[in-house]
Amino acid sequence: MRVGLLSEGGYPYAAGEGGEWCDRLVRGLGQHDFELYALSRTARQEDSGWYALPGNVRRVRAAPLWGGPASGGGGRAYGAYGRDQRRRFTAHFGDLAAAITLPGDQAYRFADGLGGLADLAREEGGLAVALRSELALRALETACRAPGAHPAAYSTRVADLLVVSGLIERALRPLSLDWYGTADGDRGLAAVDLCHATSAGSAALPGLLAKRFFGTPLLVTEYEIGLREYYLSSAPADLSPSVRTLLSAFHRRLTALIYAEAAVITAGDGQGRRWQERGGADRSRLRTVHPGMDASLYEAVGEGDERAAPRTDGPPTLVWAGGRTEPHLWEALATLRTAEPELRLRVVGVPPDTDTTPEGVSFGPACGPEDYAAGSVVLLSGAVDGFPAALAEAMFCARATVSPDVGAVREVIGGTGLVVPPRDPAALATACLTLLGDPERRARLGAAARSRALELFTVEQNVAGFGAIYLEVLSRAPVQLGTPDPSVPFSHAAAPLSATSRSSSPTWAGRR
Repeated sequence: MRVGLLSEGGYPYAAGEGGEWCDRLVRGLGQHDFELYALSRTARQEDSGWYALPGNVRRVRAAPLWGGPASGGGGRAYGAYGRDQRRRFTAHFGDLAAAITLPGDQAYRFADGLGGLADLAREEGGLAVALRSELALRALETACRAPGAHPAAYSTRVADLLVVSGLIERALRPLSLDWYGTADGDRGLAAVDLCHATSAGSAALPGLLAKRFFGTPLLVTEYEIGLREYYLSSAPADLSPSVRTLLSAFHRRLTALIYAEAAVITAGDGQGRRWQERGGADRSRLRTVHPGMDASLYEAVGEGDERAAPRTDGPPTLVWAGGRTEPHLWEALATLRTAEPELRLRVVGVPPDTDTTPEGVSFGPACGPEDYAAGSVVLLSGAVDGFPAALAEAMFCARATVSPDVGAVREVIGGTGLVVPPRDPAALATACLTLLGDPERRARLGAAARSRALELFTVEQNVAGFGAIYLEVLSRAPVQLGTPDPSVPFSHAAAPLSATSRSSSPTWAGRR
């Protein structure tokens, strides 16, 4: 099959987010062809270059989400629109603006407005100029001043409206791209069988349009929940409350629409799935595909003799991984030193801003297999956000672990380590002493942890999981009859297709 891989600020850029897992996915599914449709976030990211792409990447299309509208990609200037185009734009953008300013269930209005803008953009060659025009400002101001509008929207100023319209234009820039077929015969996303967006938001917008125009199914993957990240860090603090309110509502509506239209939505753990459900995703279409890690990096340590042997070559050592040190760690260390005076602590991370470091504590900038090998017990930082990769690494190294009961820790560890209340120094010290005093238990937990990691968190399981989902999504997609794609082997059906066939077909199933 041919897959359109859609990204925002990620693959194939070398400085992109999530590039490693995308590259492994593309290489691991070498039986499929991939087309990459990438949205860059900064000029610096574009200057970083691309990954070395494998042979099954058939093409790469890229466009910026930064700066002003691309020349030639914005359609006609506002003044060149006829009366009918201005009327349609005002109505559709007005619906979209009303959906982000009015309370209550406005999902239908947002979907209608965005769909209408998509159709108009396709007919007129783009809407980037119109989205930054006075026409858009008037529609947005009308929505903000409408009876029942959110108080923060009602208090917007002209400067706020200019900022909001500019940022919405950037988010909707995929509407104005030539990725959906051109007059010169470039079919773009019309030629793919499946769109796989590596995040919700602007990255998935081309997939929404491909579904609307061609019936192409959409798969959305979020290893970091985009809406959550926007709430926590992406909304600039220097924006006014009115601007932040409107933009948050816009991203919330867009994410909910993407979830509603996607055939399958995946997350890396149960915590991510719960966020997706809160964002409006249907539970029946949610799947968990754990992140994949290269198990071979940890094989020498994980399969070594020291995995099951008590440590007799030096003092007991704890390894703190996954984040900055926290005050409760030093409190627990004081208790541990009373029972184990020779105890050593290795902290993976930046030393704290202090002139004094407790005796027996060392710091290291990174954590590799050799660092885990040096530890009798591995401690996970209490500030776990997202998938706890450091915990999975320790499990691959067959190390007994003590982790805070936060996030996806219980899901990842599955009973192969000890879990304590977060930021509780007494519980942390007690758990560490329990494991330090029982080498055989440490060995059993470490062996079980490595077995679980090999079952759930390898690159192979990650690639196989997505391969199965691709087939699941395509098996339910309608059959498409159209002009054969000469670049796809066996794109002609061996026999005439039945007249009762439905309206869409994957390339591997044959096209007439």
